[in-house]
Amino acid sequence: MVNLSNVDQQQTKILFDAYLHDKIAHAYLFIDPTGYTALATAYWLICLLNCTGEHKPDANCNNCQRILNGNHPDVFLVEAENKKSLSIDQIRPLKEELAKKPVEGSRRFFIVKDASSLTLSANNALLNLLEEPVAPVVTILIANNENTILPTVRSRTQIIHFAPTKQKSSVTADLLTYGLNEDEIADMGDVSNLEQEITYLYQELCQQNELSIVRAYKISKLAAKSNLQKFVFYKLAKIAMEKIEKNKDYLFAPKLLQLLMECDKMRTNNVSFYNCLNYIVLSFN
Repeated sequence: MVNLSNVDQQQTKILFDAYLHDKIAHAYLFIDPTGYTALATAYWLICLLNCTGEHKPDANCNNCQRILNGNHPDVFLVEAENKKSLSIDQIRPLKEELAKKPVEGSRRFFIVKDASSLTLSANNALLNLLEEPVAPVVTILIANNENTILPTVRSRTQIIHFAPTKQKSSVTADLLTYGLNEDEIADMGDVSNLEQEITYLYQELCQQNELSIVRAYKISKLAAKSNLQKFVFYKLAKIAMEKIEKNKDYLFAPKLLQLLMECDKMRTNNVSFYNCLNYIVLSFN
C-alpha cells in the first residue's frame, strides 16, 4: 500500500492549485532522485481527483483505499521487470487501454515508474501515446534523471522536480543524481576493489596502454549487476571531472566524458556493458 505521508508538500501545493483551477495536465514527468516521493505524490494526485471524502484526499474513503492498494479499475502502474529495462512490449498494451473510457471516474491514470529505464523503442512508443490521447487520461512518468527521457517525450509533459528529502552522503547524493536509486546503491556492497580497477583503467586509457582492453574485461566481470555497471560509468565520469576541475587533464578527460555520453545512448539501445567498455578502450588506442 502506498503511504501518502511520503508526498512532497511543496509539489502537492502546486498540483492542488492546478486541481482548483481545473488545469491538471494530461501528462507529467516527475523527476525524483529516489523515486519514492514522486510515486507517493503521483498516487496523492490520483486520490485527490477521485476522493469522495470531505477533505480531499483523505486516504480513507473507498476510492482512496482501492487506489492506494492497487485495486482501482482506472489506475494502472507500469514498472520495470526485475529492475531492468522497460521494454516496448510493456508500453504497447497501454495503447489499447488508453482508448478505453474510465470505468468509474472522469479520467484514467497511468503511472510509468522507473521511466529512466525505458528503452529507445519504448520511449518512441510512449511518445505516440502522448501525442494521440483518445480517452481522458493522465499519464505520470517517474524518472530519476531527466536526461534519460527523450526530449520529444519531455516536451509533451509538465515537468516537476523533487528534491531528496533526507541528507545524503556526497557519494550517495552523486549516485542518485547520476541515475541510481536507493535500492541499487544499497545493493552494491563493497566496491573498493572495483573502484581501484576503474582508477587503473583511467590511467591506462590516458597512457593509451594496450592492457586497458584486459582491464575492461576484468571490470566487466566484477560489475556483472546493472547497478555496478552504472557505478563504473559514474566513477569514470567522476574521475574525469575532477581532473578537469584541477586543471590536470584537458585532453583525455573531456574525450572520456564525450564517450561516456555516447555509451549512455548505446546502453539505451541495449548494447552490452562489456561492448560499451570496449568502445571506450578502442577509441583511446
